[in-house]
Amino acid sequence: MTAQETTQTEQKEQAFLPKEMPDLPREPEELPSQTQDSPVYYQQSNQVHTLLSWTAPGRPFRKRKKEFYLSSLLIMLLVEIILFLFSEYVLMLLVLSLTFVAFALVTVAPHDFHYRISSEGITIEDHFFLWQELYDFYFRRRDNMDILHIRTHAFLPGELTITLGDIPKDHVKSILLSYLPYREYIKPTFMENAADWLAKNFPLERDSTPEKTTQVAS
Repeated sequence: MTAQETTQTEQKEQAFLPKEMPDLPREPEELPSQTQDSPVYYQQSNQVHTLLSWTAPGRPFRKRKKEFYLSSLLIMLLVEIILFLFSEYVLMLLVLSLTFVAFALVTVAPHDFHYRISSEGITIEDHFFLWQELYDFYFRRRDNMDILHIRTHAFLPGELTITLGDIPKDHVKSILLSYLPYREYIKPTFMENAADWLAKNFPLERDSTPEKTTQVAS
């Protein structure tokens, strides 16, 4: 075979070969940076954030005067005499126990609790409640202190009582509205109405807060 024939044969073989290699899939290192960074962004969005935390007494507390204790003892003695005349000795022990508990609550000041509202729920000391476990919330004022009441889906505890201390009520309300419905009005129960009526008509002590007088300019 001559050199000219050899050259022609090589040219024919090269004509059937592909001129360029087809595009191969890119290596993982060549993927866009957005795909690599997306898992990091997903982890950051799932972090638990503390929305509000504060420390306040575990329950409303107000120091009582001697007049309160004397009035309570007189009422207790009157009830005990009536029960004794009807030979209700078990009820007499019950009245004594309730009086002792009431005196203990108004005498011993409560210790401070730590409260925390986060993106996952509410923490009261060592107890944590998820938002899914809570139902709704409302506010009440007792002994010159705003109290937050949060009702639960479960029968127990049924309701969480949280003292706000120096935290503004409107600020707490604006945070909770993103997670729980707000109940503007709660109908008082019979016991609450009875207690308010007795406290208004038969107070155990006089209010020492001086009444504010207004002067009308002539």
